[in-house]
Amino acid sequence: MSKLGSAEVVEDDVLTELSTPSMYQVVLNNDDYTPMDFVVEVLEVFFNKNEQQATDIMLTIHHQGKGICGTYPFDIAETKVIQVNQFSRDNQHPLLCTLEKI
Repeated sequence: MSKLGSAEVVEDDVLTELSTPSMYQVVLNNDDYTPMDFVVEVLEVFFNKNEQQATDIMLTIHHQGKGICGTYPFDIAETKVIQVNQFSRDNQHPLLCTLEKI
């Protein structure tokens, strides 16, 4: 404690507990209409995957029904989902991007 004039200033020990943010997986879901090369393009453009990584994820989506594109905090994951879904619709593809909390 210190005195400033006639008023006392009290410094409280403030314990701030920080926790790591919840993480979310951004997932592309398989459909029977979206071309494979379009899925690869999405993975390269929106998730910064190289051609081999994008092809591997695309094949996982094709064979297993869905594939993980990346793991992010909620705000980033949500933004990527919105961007991919809008890009898909703008290009007349039904590709669906979703997020899943881990």
